[in-house]
Amino acid sequence: MNNPHHNARTCLYSREQIILRYRQGKDASDIAAAFGISVRTVYKWLKRFREEGREGLANRSSRPLSNPRAFIAAYDNLIARLRTFRLTALDIAGALDLARSSVSHALMRLGLNRRDRLNPPEPVRRFERKRPGDLIHLDIKKLGRFAQIGHRITGHHRRRRSRHLGYDYVHVAIDDHSRVAYVEVLADEKGDTCARFLARATQWFGRRGVTVRRVMTDNGVGYVSHAFRDAAIALGQRHIRTKPYTPKTNGKAERFIKTLLEEWAYGKPYNASSERSKWLPKWLDIYNCERKHGGINFKTPISRLILQS
Repeated sequence: MNNPHHNARTCLYSREQIILRYRQGKDASDIAAAFGISVRTVYKWLKRFREEGREGLANRSSRPLSNPRAFIAAYDNLIARLRTFRLTALDIAGALDLARSSVSHALMRLGLNRRDRLNPPEPVRRFERKRPGDLIHLDIKKLGRFAQIGHRITGHHRRRRSRHLGYDYVHVAIDDHSRVAYVEVLADEKGDTCARFLARATQWFGRRGVTVRRVMTDNGVGYVSHAFRDAAIALGQRHIRTKPYTPKTNGKAERFIKTLLEEWAYGKPYNASSERSKWLPKWLDIYNCERKHGGINFKTPISRLILQS
């Protein structure tokens, strides 16, 4: 008979021999020594033979007689249902007369241990304005200034740091339809600075045949200022602000800034932040006129302006 328990020292035949030798008057310790097993194992097979006969000597399943996990799993649907009412693990345990730890493990297994997971995620909403200029996304990225190659390149976090040099504020404007972008490195993010940047960006897009009708920003101090509001009104633009704590609303600007950092700000070693700023116009020309954009069917952003003209 095949033995599925590979580490077992006995099989059905050897167990029968154990019973036979014991009936012949052999001592249990001698039998154990002969078969290379413990005395306890000898008595185990004797007990099974007395209770069940020869069938008791056959192999049994290794499955445990009781499984607490299977018991708690039967409550999964009920626990999940109660969790939708935002009850805590302690509340659910009290209602079902279960251990709090068991309920906590069940919630973790079901992916409901955090309250923010109780609400289904919002569906992805992708939109694109039909014409260039219908919406321009504005945003600002603050970058530290430096006077030598930094630790991102050298890997020396302590020895090569430029301290107390201030920050560059990278102001970006990207057209929602074409993804054409205009960028400047400025000294701050105050309202007057943002307003003047908006005016220059509007002129820059205007020279390319784009009339800016709406601008979208977050709720940064520069964008909620009176100076920026007055500038948008004077330019005949509607100012749209994103919902607080939802940067994905201004997602095209956020994604452009990520590309900007990867390919320009951190894309090559610079000896100083001033050198980094000098490279910006060249990189921007590559982005607008040469780099193919996956979000617009792998066309260059500038090509969408040409098609509209």
